[in-house]
Amino acid sequence: MSSASASGPELGHIVLYVSDLDRAVEFYRDVVGWRQALPRQPGMPAVMFSSGRTHHELLLIEVGPDAAPIPPGRRVGMYHFGVKVGDSDEELSQMLGRLQEAGANIVGATDHTITHSLYVKDPDGNEVELYVDVSGVDWSDPAVLMAPLRPLRLEPSAPSGR
Repeated sequence: MSSASASGPELGHIVLYVSDLDRAVEFYRDVVGWRQALPRQPGMPAVMFSSGRTHHELLLIEVGPDAAPIPPGRRVGMYHFGVKVGDSDEELSQMLGRLQEAGANIVGATDHTITHSLYVKDPDGNEVELYVDVSGVDWSDPAVLMAPLRPLRLEPSAPSGR
């Protein structure tokens, strides 16, 4: 029995339809910092990304510019997905700097007590939560898990190594 089965299901990957694969790859690879698992394959309108934890966590499939866009407002379907981008507020500040430098559509910043999160829309309007876990927080405490949301105040910083 795998460890995922012993502890319950584990999210394996997310698949997104995108209107322009090159534009989406640039966002997820160059802005978010996800590692592209393979070079783009000729005749294949898809690209995979992996953190190295598994074969792929994100698959982008190009459907072209004529595909219906995500409808605005309240609707049934995915609200957002979360991507852990580091272990500290400094790393989250670096991500904020990269997002601002790239002109990304940042739609929120929240202190969830258990995580500090930035919310951004990808080029096709999918909302992505980019977060770090807050160290020392007891995840088994329901009061902590359901703590009121607070605004997150971060100053953007330049990514290290740039």
